[in-house]
Amino acid sequence: MDHHDPCAVNSLVETPGCSPVDGRVVWDPIHSLWNGGMLVVAIAAGPFTVSPGSLAVFAAGTGVTLLLGHSVGFHRRLIHGSFQCPLWLEHILVWFGTVVGMSGPFWMIRAHDLRDWAQRQTDCHDYLAHRRSMPVDAWWQMHCRLELDRPPGFDLGRVGRDRFYRLLEQTWMLQQAPVAVGLWLMGGWGFVVWGVCARVSASVVGHWFVGHLAHRQGPQTWLVR
Repeated sequence: MDHHDPCAVNSLVETPGCSPVDGRVVWDPIHSLWNGGMLVVAIAAGPFTVSPGSLAVFAAGTGVTLLLGHSVGFHRRLIHGSFQCPLWLEHILVWFGTVVGMSGPFWMIRAHDLRDWAQRQTDCHDYLAHRRSMPVDAWWQMHCRLELDRPPGFDLGRVGRDRFYRLLEQTWMLQQAPVAVGLWLMGGWGFVVWGVCARVSASVVGHWFVGHLAHRQGPQTWLVR
């Protein structure tokens, strides 16, 4: 009989003495420069390259990558194992998730499972609970990382051994390149600005904004087995 718990935090391993409370928030230059650069280009070049076609590319690209990639590929398949599918299809879905532009698959799994685990404890760091004000939380989540003094361990299992996922983890920013080339051939720089920079920026900011509101508005008491 399969006793797998679909609500389990699948990759995180609680090590002796690990704590979700003690730690410090430090600047993450890779994600900060990436997220900030995408936002700057979108704001600076977006008004000069907007067109019905570029807006359609933005809407379609955002919908496809977030729904097929981030939601189905990353969240439902890799993180929770909510459904079964052929490996080739899983690879396609995870590639779409990587093209969202937040980070690679390993980073996303660890970020999700750390927050999921921490919020089940009696207390956790403000970073993991989105407790700070909106400006501070936005800076923390999109430009910084949390370094816990006594972090838990992680075991990504067969996902961590997958060569394709290792490649995506190492080249997650470069995965925008083939998308940008294809968009440029289809519609020039307007398609690139809106189909890559504006799309990535909207996805990153939107992901943070939904998470921030979900942790600060409405009933915040939950019973977790």
